[in-house]
Amino acid sequence: MLLLILTIVIALVAWALRLMEQAVKGQEFSLMLAGFLVASSAAALMGVYFLMGNYMLYMDHAAQQMSTMEALDIPYSTYASATLPESANMVNDWLVQLD
Repeated sequence: MLLLILTIVIALVAWALRLMEQAVKGQEFSLMLAGFLVASSAAALMGVYFLMGNYMLYMDHAAQQMSTMEALDIPYSTYASATLPESANMVNDWLVQLD
């Protein structure tokens, strides 16, 4: 997946540089703006990739904790009250009451 994203980003950067080169030759602001927008989209794509990677690691870690709790027959409310800050405990208690 990283190879695909990296290939797309390299292609976008190459396209942005080509647009900006044409903008300098023809002294056109619109091509320079287009090149900047394409380069920004390449940077945003990499940013989203890294953010989603961190999020997926976080969710995997949470799923492993939940499966460990289920294996040990520990109720979620007990685990959450021991690990969450007080404000999150209030929200957790409210959610447990809804169930």
